Amino acid sequence: MKHPLPARPEHLCVLRLSALGDVCNLVPTIRALQRQWPDIRITWIIGKGEYSLLSGLSGVEFVVYDKATGLAGMRDIWRRLGDTRFDVLLHMQQALRASILSLGLKANLRIGYDKARAKDWQHWFTHRQLAPHSKAHVLESFMDFARLLGVDDTRLAWELPIPDAAADEARQLAGDQPYLLMSPCANPRLRNFRNWSAEGYAAVIEHAWSQHGLRTVLSGGNSPQEREMGTRIMSLSAPDAVIDAIGATSLKGLLALINQARAVIAPDSGPVHMANALHTPTVGLFATTNPVRAAPYCWRDYVVNRYPEAVRTFMHKSPDDITWGQRVRHPDAMSLISADDVIERLEALLTDYPFSPVLEPRHEA
Repeated sequence: MKHPLPARPEHLCVLRLSALGDVCNLVPTIRALQRQWPDIRITWIIGKGEYSLLSGLSGVEFVVYDKATGLAGMRDIWRRLGDTRFDVLLHMQQALRASILSLGLKANLRIGYDKARAKDWQHWFTHRQLAPHSKAHVLESFMDFARLLGVDDTRLAWELPIPDAAADEARQLAGDQPYLLMSPCANPRLRNFRNWSAEGYAAVIEHAWSQHGLRTVLSGGNSPQEREMGTRIMSLSAPDAVIDAIGATSLKGLLALINQARAVIAPDSGPVHMANALHTPTVGLFATTNPVRAAPYCWRDYVVNRYPEAVRTFMHKSPDDITWGQRVRHPDAMSLISADDVIERLEALLTDYPFSPVLEPRHEA
C-alpha cells in the first residue's frame, strides 16, 4: 500500500546538498510549491558552498551540511532537527551520503526518484517514488517532485537574491560597460574532462572584441587548474579585450557579474545554470555531457552540442545505445568543439537578444 500524499503539507523538507548548477535548477520547484501553498514552511538541507550562493532565498529556511564534517556533521543536524517532524521529505540527492543523512530526519512521507533515476539504492530510503520520466532534463526531474504532490502551476521562476555588496563587487571588477562573462573551467574533479581549450576561448574573445567592442571577464575559482587556464587565455588575448577575475569573486559576486553580463559562455558547470536562473543569455559548451539532460534550460537552442559525435567517436556507440546521462570520459572530447561553432552560437544569441546589460536581476519570464 502506498503512503498517502498530504492534501496540504505545512512543513516540507528538501534534501539536496549539491551542486551549484543543480541547486539553481531546483529553485523553480521551490517557487512552484510556494505558489501552490503560500503559507508552506520549507526547510532545505544544503551544502556549504551551495548555501553561500542561495542564501537569502525568500521563504526558505536553510540547514547547512558541510560534507567535510562527515558523520559528526550529520549528527549535529539530527540534534538540531530532533524536535521537528516534517509532513514530507523530498529526497532529491541521489547519493548514499544524503540517504544516510535522511535516516536521522523525522518525516511522515519520504519521496525519492523512481528506480530508473535513483542511484546508490536511494529507493530503499523512501516511501514513495516519482513516476517514471525517461530522458528528463535535470530541472524537470526536480519539478516531478512538485507534480507528484499535486502542483499544476510549474511556471519557471527563480528570484535569486543579489545583495548590494555583491553588485558593487561586480562593478568594481567589470565597470559599467557591456561585457561577456566567460567561465572557462568546470569543477576540477577526477576524469571530468569538461574544459575547452584556451586557444578556443581566446579566439572567441578576439571576435567579441573586434566585432562588437565587448570585453570579456574571465571568472572561476582559485584552483591551480583555473589559474593556469586564465593565464594561458590572457597570454593569447589582446590586453584591452579581457579582464581576469578568476579567483577574485565571492559566489554572490559571481552571481552579480553574471546578472550584469551581456552573455555568458561556459562549459557544463555551475555558471551556465546561474546565468539561466538570472535570464542572462547563455552559450553552453557540451561534448562530454548530454545537453538534452543538462543544458541551461532556457537557452538550450544556443548550446554547442558535440555530445552525439563524442559518443560515436570515443565510445564507439550510438547515443541511443548508452544509458541516459552517461558521460563521455575522454580528455579529447571537448576538442570536437571549434571556435567557429561557439562564435556562430554567440552571434545568434546577440542577434536574438539585442539588449543592454541590467544592474538589477532580470525579471522572471
